[in-house]
Amino acid sequence: MSGGDIIRVKLLDEIEGGDDENNNYKVESHDEKLKNKIWKETKKMWVVAGPAIFTRFSTFGISVITQAFIGHIGATELAAYALVQTVLLRFGNGILLGMASGLETLCGQAYGGKQYHMLGVYLQRSWIILCVTTTLIIPIFIFTTPILKALGQDESVAQVAGTVSYWLIPVVYSFIVSFTCQMFLQAQSKNIIIAYLSAFSLAIHIFLSWLLTVKYKFGLPGAMISTILAFWIPNIGQLLFVTCGGCKETWKGFSTLAFKDLWPIIKLSLSSGAMLCLELWYNTILILLTGNMGNAEVEIDALSICLNINGWEMMISLGFLAAASVRVANELGRGSARAAKFSIWVTVITSFVIGFVLFIFFLFFRGRLAYIFTESPAVAKEVDHLSPLLAFSLLLNSVQPVLSGVAVGAGWQSIVAYVNLGCYYLVGIPIGVVLGYIIKLQVEGVWIGMQIGTLVQTIVLIILTCRTDWDKQVTIAQQRINKWFIKDESDTNSQLN
Repeated sequence: MSGGDIIRVKLLDEIEGGDDENNNYKVESHDEKLKNKIWKETKKMWVVAGPAIFTRFSTFGISVITQAFIGHIGATELAAYALVQTVLLRFGNGILLGMASGLETLCGQAYGGKQYHMLGVYLQRSWIILCVTTTLIIPIFIFTTPILKALGQDESVAQVAGTVSYWLIPVVYSFIVSFTCQMFLQAQSKNIIIAYLSAFSLAIHIFLSWLLTVKYKFGLPGAMISTILAFWIPNIGQLLFVTCGGCKETWKGFSTLAFKDLWPIIKLSLSSGAMLCLELWYNTILILLTGNMGNAEVEIDALSICLNINGWEMMISLGFLAAASVRVANELGRGSARAAKFSIWVTVITSFVIGFVLFIFFLFFRGRLAYIFTESPAVAKEVDHLSPLLAFSLLLNSVQPVLSGVAVGAGWQSIVAYVNLGCYYLVGIPIGVVLGYIIKLQVEGVWIGMQIGTLVQTIVLIILTCRTDWDKQVTIAQQRINKWFIKDESDTNSQLN
């Protein structure tokens, strides 16, 4: 056998758990089996990743559309909405999305372990926890105007921002249903319904935004009414799908069991929230650091274009994050360590290939892409200068979120929270401050420092994933789902009858 043949045989043995010590299989047979396994795993991955990517693009698009229509209402309204959306709404979104990701671990592992009825119980528990959390952060939206005035914002912008915040309170509450139902359905690979609902909602949002702001001139209230409906229409569809027969195995109706054993779920939710918030706030700090510099307006405009491109690409990465968390959780719950490892490598390699293509694309086109967003040659030149950093950022984004998804699937949220804290806030930000402020590299220096922090975090997560005893993770997953297992009430009643 050649060296390549031996590697393929060993890889197949690792996947199958085979114990043929004499390697008597034919290489052609091994290649065929390996190709089949890769194809099957790829299909399972895309069943989750495809709808998840589309849904995130649609959700991201709702905010972009709202901002575009508000921009035609007035400059003050646009500034106020941008301020509230990028700071307050992102803050609330990060906390709730992070806390809801604990549901990914529980539902994914319970589904893999065939404890189907527990998914409905976990879903209701998550609703309770997120309802309380949302209510606790709502005062920030109620007192937006005095908070912004205290921070030195322009009084007219702060006043309109307070009005925008009132309108966004229903949107914040919509995240409770949106995030939890998405994770509940993703765990069962049934999230294609979410993609359909998102597409329908996006189309309705475009039409209503035009109708209420352009045709009937309702101004800011018209744009915000359309936004609220755009976020709630998919939620209503998801709730109807879950409760009216779309998930017969996993939804057994509302139950008082949802109020039992809440504290372990709260702890996992808090760990998940800390993990994700540390990551989201890290990107916000990049904007704050560059905003405090004495930079020319051209550099800020160029950075905003790069971050906009980076944000759209991040929607793809978050789709693979969802796929990784679901596949790992399902296989650990099912008791298959080998399948969990195989799914990790298939997802990581697929995401990396897409990221590498984008890496080459942005290195090749560089500043020419800036003319999509601006007509200024000076801004395009600065984007050209920042393009290598943007390309490297896209490449990192193709791996790091997938590994975070692996962590969510395995239930490592508390560990990764510490990793994020160390790599981002003890490595990335200090280096960025030194390069940007002391060495005077300005925006480029801050971004380089932040990328170093992300690179260190990615390396740590790769080492953590490679050195993990996945058989032990199976045992931990089994212990977790058995510890919180509650017998299905409907099965008990049928036995008594």
